[in-house]
Amino acid sequence: MDRSLRNVLVVSFGFLLLFTAYGGLQNLQSSLYSEEGLGVAALSTLYGSVLLSSMLLPPILIRRFGCKWTIVGSMCCYVTFSLGNFHASWYTLIPTSILLGLGAAPLWSAQCTYLTLAGNAHAQEASKLGRDVVNQYFGIFFLIFQSSGVWGNLISSLVLGQTPTQEAKPEENFESCGAKDCLLATLPTNSTHRPSQDLIYTLLGIYTGNGVLAILLIAVCLEAREDSASQGEAETKAPPFLLTLLSTFRLFRDKRLCLLVLLPTYSGLQQGFLSGEYTRSFATCVLGIQFVGYVMICFSAASALCSLLFGKLSQYTGRRVIYMLGAATHLSCILALLLWRPRSSQMAVFFLIPGLWGVGDAVWQTQNNALYGILFEKNKEAAFANYRLWEALGFVMAFGYSSFLCVSVKLYILLGVLVLAMVTYGTVEYLESRSPVNNLPPDRPAKLWKERWGQRCDSSRPL
Repeated sequence: MDRSLRNVLVVSFGFLLLFTAYGGLQNLQSSLYSEEGLGVAALSTLYGSVLLSSMLLPPILIRRFGCKWTIVGSMCCYVTFSLGNFHASWYTLIPTSILLGLGAAPLWSAQCTYLTLAGNAHAQEASKLGRDVVNQYFGIFFLIFQSSGVWGNLISSLVLGQTPTQEAKPEENFESCGAKDCLLATLPTNSTHRPSQDLIYTLLGIYTGNGVLAILLIAVCLEAREDSASQGEAETKAPPFLLTLLSTFRLFRDKRLCLLVLLPTYSGLQQGFLSGEYTRSFATCVLGIQFVGYVMICFSAASALCSLLFGKLSQYTGRRVIYMLGAATHLSCILALLLWRPRSSQMAVFFLIPGLWGVGDAVWQTQNNALYGILFEKNKEAAFANYRLWEALGFVMAFGYSSFLCVSVKLYILLGVLVLAMVTYGTVEYLESRSPVNNLPPDRPAKLWKERWGQRCDSSRPL
């Protein structure tokens, strides 16, 4: 196994352990701490601090400490959030949410920068196209990373599944579930039943242990890797602090970035909707909190498998086809949720919709990250910081209006942002195709097919 792939696997399994804990815990926040909106308030605060962190911290921390140690330090912030849940209150969840948010943007910016550097370095050694190797590395990463949702949700389902079964509720009690949910229900639903504190402590202990193991894996096994060009510049003349601080904002002078901001914003909105609204207003409301993990496993499994598939498939079909597939899938899911009236007898639908949602999510995760890495190759840290900034804004919006908007309104907001995001993305593709000098490599799958299959099928070539 070459060193680059080994390091990609170390990063991937470190994130797997960390987000096995955080992902499972995030999906339960709106259901576990629904009193006075504490759960969604903590998540909204968390992503608000991610927004602040994205504007200020990633370029500074990555240049000062390098990708490896930025990842390690940021992971420690995630563990504090798990610890804060042991005594959940406004005085513990809000501060630890802020701390986690401050670490989230540097964590993801360092991860994206590390994989891009590793992919380009390996491509240069193996005489391959840099964008192909970077796409493959992101595909491998998200295959492993997205499976964290399977394990995290499986753990929560097995632990919380020990809650005593409640008597069945009449179907009319579920009229306020689903798209009709405006948080004004007076009839008792399955949302009203809370697991015992002992079960919650058991779950939190498992999650905290996973976070500690993730930190140790990265600190011990990951090789430090820095951009040689940036390192050489740093040795000759260190960039002024203010320029480093403002590098995230200076990138907005590039009109392509301005047009692409809705892609990460939608990515945050759709993830926030699924983990905040779908888990509470659909799954917990009708089936009970013990089913949240099983339902979200379908999302995580589909997203993980499709991440690897799309990372490879984009080399042949081009990214435009993949983006259209993701948009069509999510559009279908949004319309289905608007029309669906969830009932406990429709068990298969509760699992089918998150599975299809995961197919679309895999598009945004793999293609968005690869697109930013290729499009802004010379400003990777600032570009990925911008990506996390706008994705965090999507999360803040999703959790911020969670407590006072009906689910149907939130679905219409998702629909509008999705349509606008695809229009602006198409505009970037059009501008790049017309530009005489492209920083973004041309997206010509037909040419790639001809080159690769022509070598195999051309009978005039010597065997």
